[in-house]
Amino acid sequence: MNQVPQDAIELLLQRQSNPFLEQPAPSQGDLDKILSAAMRVPDHGGLAPWHFTVIENEGLDKLSDILVNAAIAKNAEEAKIAKAKKMPFRAPMIIVISTKYVEHKVPEQEQLVAAGCAAHAMQMAAFALGYGAMWRTGEFSYNAQVKEALNIKLIDQIVGFLYIGSQSKTLPPKPVKPYQDYVTVFK
Repeated sequence: MNQVPQDAIELLLQRQSNPFLEQPAPSQGDLDKILSAAMRVPDHGGLAPWHFTVIENEGLDKLSDILVNAAIAKNAEEAKIAKAKKMPFRAPMIIVISTKYVEHKVPEQEQLVAAGCAAHAMQMAAFALGYGAMWRTGEFSYNAQVKEALNIKLIDQIVGFLYIGSQSKTLPPKPVKPYQDYVTVFK
């Protein structure tokens, strides 16, 4: 596991994605903390418009089959099918974050953002617990066949695949982008 800053602000300032993940996956106790962190995000109306599908062990094999079948259905080339087959094995655990829209005055866009916040909170919690994590999307996030196989309604969206595991490689700190280039003070 990586060295984790003990100060919350330092944790936020130092977090970075790491795609080099291996066993062990989070323990059940750590997974409980990761999922609990997701439940604390801002959520207009208290709707909890999200769902989390935790995939590990044999579930990774099943996800591999789902992605391969989806690629074949789209007439993908052999190289793309081979890549799809390997994707679930990038980490020992994947959490699929999807929306679970609620009919409400709160617009779907706000519900989508809340689900995205849940994904971010889980990634931050994983990092705080000493794991590496990588939030990925890609074409399978938008694939109806993948959604159906994961029991996600077609009206809902896959916000991302959160890959979690122990870091097999320590990455150098990524350059800090100065926030000043992205801020306007309105007077």
